[in-house]
Amino acid sequence: MKLQLDITPDLVAMMAAEIKAGERAVSQAVSEAGNSVKSSWRAQITGAGLGQRLANTIRSEQFPKGRPSLSAAALVWSKAPVIIGAHETGQLIRSRNGFWLAIPTPAAGKSARGGRITPGEWERRLGLRLRFVYRRTGPSLLVAEGRLNARGRAVASRSRTGRGVTTVPIFLLVPQVQLRKRLDLARDAARAQEAIPGAIVANWVEGKIG
Repeated sequence: MKLQLDITPDLVAMMAAEIKAGERAVSQAVSEAGNSVKSSWRAQITGAGLGQRLANTIRSEQFPKGRPSLSAAALVWSKAPVIIGAHETGQLIRSRNGFWLAIPTPAAGKSARGGRITPGEWERRLGLRLRFVYRRTGPSLLVAEGRLNARGRAVASRSRTGRGVTTVPIFLLVPQVQLRKRLDLARDAARAQEAIPGAIVANWVEGKIG
């Protein structure tokens, strides 16, 4: 007796199709997770009042590039990790040289490069000298003799008589600053990671139906 077994459809072809479907499902789920983390982190940063510029330092990338894979992975990172990390951990910041941290007042204005201006840059831009004022209680000061313009910024006085000239606090001097914890990036990353298995299954089934 001779038996012949014909398997229809082809099992090898079916398995190959399943592997491809799995690769697409995993890659799509990982991509969605990476984009979700990036969006959530950026929203956290702007919501904490840290600005869109810092939020835009959050980037994401998927591996391998240009093809689906069962081993797909997503990397989400910041181009300003020190600043992000300080706000995530509530870091204690001290002066590098062991003296003072100069915190600009509203009268100091902004740096030409964006962000906080330094005492050296302020003196170069305004052409005024800063004077140190020690205070036993509260932060010490760096002040300048000038006037406030309509925007509340300190500027040099053009008066020859000295009319309108006043002593303006430009920087507060403190030995250290304890940043408040403003971010919880690990929370959003954990949520996105927990959602990956369900997303893989959903994408796999949807891909087969489609």
